[in-house]
Amino acid sequence: MKNFQIPQKEQLSEANQNIFNQLEKGVGFVPNLYATFAHSENGLSTYLGLQNAKSSLKAKEKEVVNLVVSQYNNCLYCLSAHTAIAKLNGFNDEQILEIRKAKISFDSKLDSLANLVQEAVSKKGEISDETKERFFNNGYTEGNLVDVIIAIGDKVITNYLYAATKIPVDWPVAADL
Repeated sequence: MKNFQIPQKEQLSEANQNIFNQLEKGVGFVPNLYATFAHSENGLSTYLGLQNAKSSLKAKEKEVVNLVVSQYNNCLYCLSAHTAIAKLNGFNDEQILEIRKAKISFDSKLDSLANLVQEAVSKKGEISDETKERFFNNGYTEGNLVDVIIAIGDKVITNYLYAATKIPVDWPVAADL
């Protein structure tokens, strides 16, 4: 099998080089998965537009979505990246493991979110009335539900790109469950 190469900045178009410069300023480096998007002339900018779009979800809620979807899809790259990001957003190691299992004991609202996300990904979008009712009873709205589905789609994109390429993980590797 061909090893998927991670493009270097000097190999890219000026537009993608500019995005790499922005990532280096913001993140401190260009994560391998983002660099992999740059194989496509428009892939990286298109993905970043989706990822950075406005959402009704708070940063912690987005990380719950990211971790639950990545656990379901068994994406080591995204689990590793989002474990680091979740820590930056105030979650500790024990909480992150609970999130990945979609069994959150420390916050009932986040638990309803995790359960909804897990059901959505495992049942191809079909979410039971009971799960939706619990989600809404915990203060979420129909708009939040739409934003959760968009966030799931965002994470599926990166999970699938990693699955297809198996590029090296350049984050501290997430613990096994």
